[in-house]
Amino acid sequence: MLTDYFDLGDESVYAIFEGATLPWEPLHRLKDFIRETISARGPRVPADMPGGVHVDVNVFIADGAHIDPGVFIGPNTVIEAGAELRFGAYIRGDAYIAEGAVVGHDSELKHALLLPHAKAAHFAYVGDAILGRDVNLGAGVKMANVRVDRSKDGIKVRVNGEVHDTGLRKFGGILGDGVSLGCNSVTSPGVLIGKHTIGYPLASLQGTYPPNTVLQMKQQIRQIPRR
Repeated sequence: MLTDYFDLGDESVYAIFEGATLPWEPLHRLKDFIRETISARGPRVPADMPGGVHVDVNVFIADGAHIDPGVFIGPNTVIEAGAELRFGAYIRGDAYIAEGAVVGHDSELKHALLLPHAKAAHFAYVGDAILGRDVNLGAGVKMANVRVDRSKDGIKVRVNGEVHDTGLRKFGGILGDGVSLGCNSVTSPGVLIGKHTIGYPLASLQGTYPPNTVLQMKQQIRQIPRR
């Protein structure tokens, strides 16, 4: 099942997938993985950080990461070389932002893993989720991570007719490599979207979607003569 979502690369971040068979399993060890990474490499903030950037405790920022003024970086965060945090980005903490990934203006990350070159560039919310390599979120994409009834049970997902308890009370979802979601789309907690799938704008997505699929939502617009 893991290969429906990710092609594992050579970058160090992919060590988090060791032993995983289900795509959400890395979220269970994301906090420990981040702390182990920072412990091995040491907390680090480049000396040339621009003004107006807040950096909390236990943060590693590699040389070559681009951080705009006005960015908030919460505790226990790893930002790799080539990653880009644009003005107004809000990293609440427990986040791993891999090489070349982008967190853009007014985008918020919380307990999330962005694999290389994943992009949440404009007004996005990504919580308790994994974005695969080269994922692109259109402006305003929101990944809901808690059931609307606030149940304390683990979020369940159905894959190939089999129900799995993820063991995660908060679970935004998994977007496989190369997934692209159109502007102002919303995903329900526990969404699983296979790699290279495209979602049209304004879609409300829930459940499980296979790889290499187009998710199309058509509106019906009536034209009425104006009086």
